[in-house]
Amino acid sequence: MTTLLAFPILITLLIVQTAILSNITLLHGTTDVVFLAIIAWTIQRRVDTGWVWGIIGGLLVGYVSAVPIPVYLFAYLGSVGVALLLRQRIWNVPFLAMLIVTFTGTILLQGSTLIALRIANTPLALEDTINLIALPGLVLNLILALPFFLIFGDLAKWLYPEPLEI
Repeated sequence: MTTLLAFPILITLLIVQTAILSNITLLHGTTDVVFLAIIAWTIQRRVDTGWVWGIIGGLLVGYVSAVPIPVYLFAYLGSVGVALLLRQRIWNVPFLAMLIVTFTGTILLQGSTLIALRIANTPLALEDTINLIALPGLVLNLILALPFFLIFGDLAKWLYPEPLEI
């Protein structure tokens, strides 16, 4: 059921991201709410469909982006792997794990995007790319990490209720 739920949630977030949030920038950096949703979902303790959400999100964002699809799949699935690793290690402080995965995943996504664009001979100055796109995007993702963590935490509690003790 939670796999099927990924489609409407991620498609809705993708529409919001491309139609609205792409126009709200900090310098030239934008937020990636599909990425944040995948990470916030994966970091929840009882969730077991993080890989599937990562694949679905990577394919959706890669399809509408000018960047090749494997870049998003690589970055999203790498972030899901880090989230699952941290969920096992830092399970008492899941929001800290959310911040760590948001930071590392955003760097991974921005770095792999930069490499893919360099391979495609897109002229980008490295310093400007880091200062005007990557770092502002990182700040926006970190700001939105808390609301996404709380929303998807509530969704996970609703879909994966705690067993009753008798």
